[in-house]
Amino acid sequence: MEEVDALFTAKDLKIEQAKDVEIFYSDSAQIKLKITAPTLKRYIQKSNSVDEFPDGVLVEFYDLNGKIISWLKSDYAIRKDEVKKIFVKQNVKLYNSNDDELSTDELIWDEETGEIYTNKYVRIAQPKRGDTLFGYGFIAKQEFQRFQLNKKVSGTKFLELDKVLNN
Repeated sequence: MEEVDALFTAKDLKIEQAKDVEIFYSDSAQIKLKITAPTLKRYIQKSNSVDEFPDGVLVEFYDLNGKIISWLKSDYAIRKDEVKKIFVKQNVKLYNSNDDELSTDELIWDEETGEIYTNKYVRIAQPKRGDTLFGYGFIAKQEFQRFQLNKKVSGTKFLELDKVLNN
């Protein structure tokens, strides 16, 4: 037993680590989302745990028919069980089934409300509409079908309309 105890410190026992993970969230036997990551580090505390995804994460959100309707990627993420939120950072991309793409430095996903939001700078490319929006602050449901910008800086269509009105 002493040899086994010598292999681990008390600190080591509070961290679980896994490679090539897939985590499924379901409700009433229906998959709501899937998280895929190359590395998961779970820091276990008495009343709280924190999941860290130091090598990035991919989150796929499903509709009622099991079809992927939006997905979220980032180079780093951390999930705080106590507040039921995932904080994604570094090269953050959010996509939807309309080929819209949000790019930002940081997003927060609230698991309980299903909202994704940030106060940071965002760029939203909407190729089917021929538009790209730029602004600060963003909020949407995790499906990313409708969204709100807190402060719109500009947009392709907005700039074209502005040119017509000012010429």
